[in-house]
Amino acid sequence: MLPEAFLTGYDAGVFAAPLPTLDVLAGAALDPLRDAAGAAGATVVASAALQRDHARTLSTVVVDRDGTLAAPYDKQHLDGDEPTWFVPGDHPATITVDGVVLALSICRDGSVPEHAALAAAAGASAYLASVAYFPGGARRLDVTYAARALDHGLHVVVAGLTGRCGAHTFIGCSAIYGPDAEPLARLGDEEGLAVAEIG
Repeated sequence: MLPEAFLTGYDAGVFAAPLPTLDVLAGAALDPLRDAAGAAGATVVASAALQRDHARTLSTVVVDRDGTLAAPYDKQHLDGDEPTWFVPGDHPATITVDGVVLALSICRDGSVPEHAALAAAAGASAYLASVAYFPGGARRLDVTYAARALDHGLHVVVAGLTGRCGAHTFIGCSAIYGPDAEPLARLGDEEGLAVAEIG
C-alpha cells in the first residue's frame, strides 16, 4: 500500500496541470514499481491523480506481480479543494490477492461509515486506505480507521503520506488495525513500512 496521490504528488499545482492517463502509466513511467512488484512477488496498491476519458479523478492504481496495471477505483468522497479539480467516483471496488478480498478506499472515504459497510457486504476481509492527512489530524485518523475495523470486523491498512509535498506538509501515521481495532503496526511521521500478517 502506498499513500494518496503518491504517484503524482498531492499538490494543487500538480492537480491543475495536465495529469497522466492510465496508458501513460502503463508505459515506462512505472517500470521501477513493476520491477519491484515482480522481484518481491507482491501486488502494489498505489494512488494517483489521473486523467480518465470522462474526467479527472483521484484513483487507486494496482500493479500486479506480473506487471499488469489497473485503476479499478476512483475516490468517491472528495474533500477540501479536491472538487475544484476532480469528479467523485461512482462505485466501490475490491481486488482479490491470493484469495483475500481487499476493499479500496482513499482518505475521506474512510470517514464515511457506509463506505466500509459496503466493503464488508462485498465480502472484503481487509479495508485498504491510501491517505494524506494534514498536521493536527493524527487523532482523527486513528479513531476513524480503528472504528472502521471494529464496526465490521475488518483488518484496516492505512498508508499515510508523510513529509513535504508542494505547499503542504503531511503527517504520515501509516498503520494496520486488527478486527478488534487494536493497532498491529503503527508509524508516526517518519518514512517506513507498517507490516503485519492479516491473512
